[in-house]
Amino acid sequence: MSKLLRKRNKGFTLIELMIVVAIIGILAAIAIPNFLRFQLKAKSSEGKVNVAAIRTAEVAYNSEFSTYVGATASPATVPTTAKVDFTDAQAGVAGAGFGTLGWAPEGKVFFSYETTIGVGSFNIGAQADIDGDTTPQIWGYSHGVAAGAARGCGGGAGVGVWDAVAKTASIKDQVGPCNGTSGQSVF
Repeated sequence: MSKLLRKRNKGFTLIELMIVVAIIGILAAIAIPNFLRFQLKAKSSEGKVNVAAIRTAEVAYNSEFSTYVGATASPATVPTTAKVDFTDAQAGVAGAGFGTLGWAPEGKVFFSYETTIGVGSFNIGAQADIDGDTTPQIWGYSHGVAAGAARGCGGGAGVGVWDAVAKTASIKDQVGPCNGTSGQSVF
């Protein structure tokens, strides 16, 4: 009897090892999708943060020069799942572009940024397809009634960022998603 007990204490049985492997597999099946979701959420936050930075730069520029600065989409094409180099499409154009505004992101970006201006108003837009599903994710900011940015949240009176309660793009002077699906990613 003591020989039998000693023999059993020397290692694990095949069934015990299979149970451990199955548990690890179940934990991985739960953890990997959550990790991917959090990774996409982190990439998405770039657009929101940079739109807020552009807004701050626009307000500061307006305080000093009494006008807002328009900037065409930079980079010109909407990035997909990989970061691309940021290039100011209007670099060197007097009174236009992100260089005039005094804003540029550090390094590569997931989003393409644009501002449009009107009399005493401006819109900012950031657009990307970070999850590669061909549905763009769009962040924006609307102040006043400027014409809509192609990369942003439309334009005109009553247009702004997405209001989840009213189910319409109507919130002004707040950085947010431009529609009900932006700000969320599917993989």
